[in-house]
Order: sequence, then C-alpha cells, then structure tokens
Amino acid sequence: MNLTIHNAFLPHDDRDAALAFYRDLLGFEVRKEVGYNDMYWITLGHPAQPGTSLVLNPPAADPGITDEERRVISEMMAKGTFAMLTLATPDLDATFAALEAGGAEIVQEPIEQPYGIRDCAVRDPAGNMIRINEVR
Repeated sequence: MNLTIHNAFLPHDDRDAALAFYRDLLGFEVRKEVGYNDMYWITLGHPAQPGTSLVLNPPAADPGITDEERRVISEMMAKGTFAMLTLATPDLDATFAALEAGGAEIVQEPIEQPYGIRDCAVRDPAGNMIRINEVR
C-alpha cells in the first residue's frame, strides 16, 4: 500500500482564537474555510507540506451525537483530554520560546523523555494538547 496522511482533524470552539494560534503563532496557512451558521471548518497546513492538512472542526456539528455526548466532549476539551496533535521541529528551544512569547498555554517545558524523545507540550485555545517533538 502507498498511503499518506492527507487530513487530520481537531475540534475547535472559537474561530478567531484558532486562527490566532494556528495561523498567526504557528505560521500555518489557511487553505480553506467553510462556515455554516455560527460553525466553521478551517483547513490549515504548513506551507512546506502542501499535501498534509489540519482541519479544525466544530465538535457539536455531528448530528449523530447526543446532547450528553456534546457535554462530555466540551468537558474533555476544557481539560485538554479530548484530542491531541504531535508536531515536529529541528529546534525545540526556539519553537518553545516563540510559543511562550506568543502567549500559548504551556503544559510542559522542553524535556528529555525517558523513552528517548525531547519534547514540550502546549494547549491550543480549544484545549487540545499539542506536543512538539525535536527531530533532527
């Protein structure tokens, strides 16, 4: 099989905050934005990776979930336990410094993990955990 990752999805609940984080702070480009009522699907990606996109989607848009499930999703997002994304950078210290200076919610400063990866962690405005691995 010849497979590549085309899209990954993360929930968001604030269009402006999501754009400020992913576009303005992380430097992703907006590739598409679709709005329906007060919900937005925002497709972003790194300019150097035109074939891979991150789609920020409204978590309550799925008609197949119940009100109770929506409540649980909202609670999990607020705690940062609903969704996660791992990014990579060759310079973790510079990336972390830029995130910290940009006001990102810091979860973990750069550290050498016992399993051999040096990484840090922040939360996006929706509470999603963003881990950043140092890859050289």
